[in-house]
Amino acid sequence: MALNTNISLTDLTTQFRGLNLNEPETWPAAPRIVFSILAAVLVLALGWQFYWSDKSDELERKQMEQQQLRQSYKTKVAQVANLAALREQKIEVEKRVALAERQLPNKTEMDALLADVNHAGVARGLQFELFKPQPATVKPYYAEIPVNLKVTGRYHDIAQFNADVAALSRIVSMRSLGLSMGKDGVLSMEAAAMAYRALDPDEQAAQRRAAADAAAKKNGGKAGGAK
Repeated sequence: MALNTNISLTDLTTQFRGLNLNEPETWPAAPRIVFSILAAVLVLALGWQFYWSDKSDELERKQMEQQQLRQSYKTKVAQVANLAALREQKIEVEKRVALAERQLPNKTEMDALLADVNHAGVARGLQFELFKPQPATVKPYYAEIPVNLKVTGRYHDIAQFNADVAALSRIVSMRSLGLSMGKDGVLSMEAAAMAYRALDPDEQAAQRRAAADAAAKKNGGKAGGAK
């Protein structure tokens, strides 16, 4: 058996000798089979490298897109299912915003609001030692007007004064409250009454310009960073 194997290997080796590369049709069977297999492997390798590998990457991208679209679809379906509830919430929010806007006086109504705060203290028998409105601080949708005040009187009257201010039809909040007792037994309260008003057209235009400038700077910074 070993002799036959040696003869077979010798015969195969002999078939690979003296091959004419220009005339492969004259080759013995063994070289033709081996080179055919090598050619097939080479074609498969080149096909994978230049065609199928790109298709594999494309398939992965398509699968990811499919997952994203599926998730987006589920989100949209959930939104549609809750559309009626979202509309009701939108209407409720709009009502609250309208109510809040009605509680904000304009510039011409601010004097009347400050007069109401002063009258609330006088009506409770308090003495105003300080009542000084400060310059307005403009916010994106409203303006704040702090009023530094100091009143003296009985504890009960001061407490009722704060309750009266909180019950005004306009929004006024008390901040930085400080109580102290004088030598004569009279209670003194120092605070900052924060009043709020709506922005006038010029202030609204200025706020829109500021927001547009900030957005432009932000977008410009992103573009510069991308470069």
